[in-house]
Amino acid sequence: MQKIVLSSHLILLLICSTLSYAQNKQSWIRYDGYDGPGKGKNIVFVSGDEEYRSEEALPMLAQILAKRYGFTCTVLFSTDPQSGEIDPMYLFNITGLENLQKADLLVLFTRFRELPDAQMKWIDKYVRAGKPVIGLRTATHAFNYKKDSADAFARYDFQSRAKGWEGGFGKLVFGETWVSHHGLHKEEGTRGLINGIEQNAGNAILNGVKDIWTPTDVYTVGRLKDASILIYGQSTSGMVSTAPVNLQKSIMPVAWTRTYRIPGGKEGKAFATTMGAAIDFLNEDLRRLLVNACFWAVGMEKQIPEKADVDFVSEYNPTMFGLELFRKGCLPSKYEMK
Repeated sequence: MQKIVLSSHLILLLICSTLSYAQNKQSWIRYDGYDGPGKGKNIVFVSGDEEYRSEEALPMLAQILAKRYGFTCTVLFSTDPQSGEIDPMYLFNITGLENLQKADLLVLFTRFRELPDAQMKWIDKYVRAGKPVIGLRTATHAFNYKKDSADAFARYDFQSRAKGWEGGFGKLVFGETWVSHHGLHKEEGTRGLINGIEQNAGNAILNGVKDIWTPTDVYTVGRLKDASILIYGQSTSGMVSTAPVNLQKSIMPVAWTRTYRIPGGKEGKAFATTMGAAIDFLNEDLRRLLVNACFWAVGMEKQIPEKADVDFVSEYNPTMFGLELFRKGCLPSKYEMK
């Protein structure tokens, strides 16, 4: 009888270990770089927002950069730790951040995350080293320590008042935190206005970028310190590309670069855009802007194509933005390259 019980326990332990291994194996997606100028460079994409479908947008961008330009790309997701399914509404878990140890670039698209110290330490170590960061849409308010304001990483909170960390991660790295919607949310879109001064100066990030319109609205952005504005955004009176601009509203920066430094850290390069919902990336030139920005961030400005090929690698049918509208029951493996 004792031998039978021991065997049952061993079988149960083996099953649990197998399930745990399977979940961990599926927690993120990696696209090995094909041949191209980015060969040997590693980009880590971190998704995790409740509204704008970063879990759909980032795998698409990663596939383009891996297949067309040779970068090895790893995509991380906000997942339910029990089921392993992608769940952007679960604010407390993004596994795989240890991949940042070998990353040449972090592309961040999170909103109001409150990650455990064991995960946050990798982000902290990365930005402390002054390595390049790209932030999309809600990355200005990437973290929110509402549950535990005394946490060791609460200084990353978008409303941080800690000395030297006022405005938190977004303010220090990208030059801005969350302020407000400047455009009418879910009523107005964004018409991109290319900064002619930067374009005439030959800023390669703008190579091939001519026509940007997105259905997401313009965010309020205050005075950016030490930033080069690449694109301004004007609100459109409607959420279709043919909608007229709203002349009653001022323009706001919607894409820029700057140098950042967190307290005790080294200087690093940052690119930010307040555009970037999954549906926004149906716009070809917005995809091109992000691909160009990745080249710039890793120090490959001279290799930015005149007009980058940003055709989709896999079929791309993004979900409309909105809270809780994410596709239920999906594992990260759903985004494996077909």
